[in-house]
Amino acid sequence: MAVPKQKRSRSRTHHKRAKIYRAFIIAVTTCPNCGAPKQPHRVCLSCGYYGKKQIFEVAR
Repeated sequence: MAVPKQKRSRSRTHHKRAKIYRAFIIAVTTCPNCGAPKQPHRVCLSCGYYGKKQIFEVAR
């Protein structure tokens, strides 16, 4: 079984863990149909379109 030659310092451990727990930035694009902000590759929740197809009807 592999055994580390030296103890990993506390700063190295915390530096490694900080990358795991960082906040994720959500990408946002505009809908080509209505111009509302939406996530890419998802149906627009304000108009119901995905690309140039209407996927569902939005009740207003």
